[in-house]
Amino acid sequence: MTWLVTGGAGYIGSHVTHAFRRAGTEVVVIDSLASGHEEFVPNDVPFVRGSVLDRELVLRTLTDHAVTGVVHLAGFKYAGVSVEKPMLTYQQNVTGTVTLLDAMAEAGVTNLVFSSSAATYGTPDVDQVTEATPTAPESPYGESKLIGEWLLRDQAAATELHHTSLRYFNVVGSGSSELYDTSPHNLFPIVLRALAAGRTPQINGDDYPTPDGTCVRDYVHVADLARSHAAAARALEAGRELEPVYNLGSGDGVSVREIMDAVRTVTGIDFTPVIAPRRAGDPARIVASGELAARDLDWAMRHSLADMVASAWDAQQRHPAAS
Repeated sequence: MTWLVTGGAGYIGSHVTHAFRRAGTEVVVIDSLASGHEEFVPNDVPFVRGSVLDRELVLRTLTDHAVTGVVHLAGFKYAGVSVEKPMLTYQQNVTGTVTLLDAMAEAGVTNLVFSSSAATYGTPDVDQVTEATPTAPESPYGESKLIGEWLLRDQAAATELHHTSLRYFNVVGSGSSELYDTSPHNLFPIVLRALAAGRTPQINGDDYPTPDGTCVRDYVHVADLARSHAAAARALEAGRELEPVYNLGSGDGVSVREIMDAVRTVTGIDFTPVIAPRRAGDPARIVASGELAARDLDWAMRHSLADMVASAWDAQQRHPAAS
């Protein structure tokens, strides 16, 4: 079997690609390199540069490589920026998914693992969300991911598509010092770049209705996340029925201030973060249960918060110019 990983040269996608290869599964990657890096793709993995909006390129990739399943990670993922650029977000995330599903149907590819988001929940009025928690996204990004789930549901009703969607929020750390987060918007790279440059990191808002006033999230290690993507793909390939949606959650979550404390401890750099205004589209708290994923997708929090910070800091130190 061969699986296509869309966005497979990105931070999460490259970890998923490496997880497939470690499991002995053949992989092909398609990525526009808008935010990905070709050097993140293993040398023995075919790489196709292009966008999932290019239907003919996607169809050709599926057929030329005899693809049997797809992990769909390509898209625009920044909730705050999506408020400013809603049309770009919908084009990349909704139109891109429609185009992929259309090409898959023509090529006869019937297995799909979709990278969704805990942003689909908005700010739920519960301590811990489950897959049954009502969705109420608060940003175009969250809305686009929920629409993506609907597209899979409707396509499955009309065709032989077998699918599952994985919802998660903040993905951090590095599974290898050669694979790292280069996002200009994600908390870990922003904080670590600031420290490496001698600047003081900042917290966006300390007046949220949380114990310490800062946002509370599930922070999950990227290698743990990649492992469950690969497990989901194997389950679909084996013909197992999966839930339509799984949360890859920690069950408890940590705050941004707690992240700053962990960074201070791990790096040995003393600092007091600057308090900046809130970012648009940031809910106060999202913490999800991972019980269903633990049951079906080999999901577990195998890395502590200190592990997450240490692996990210090591990668940043090794690649200061690129990160």
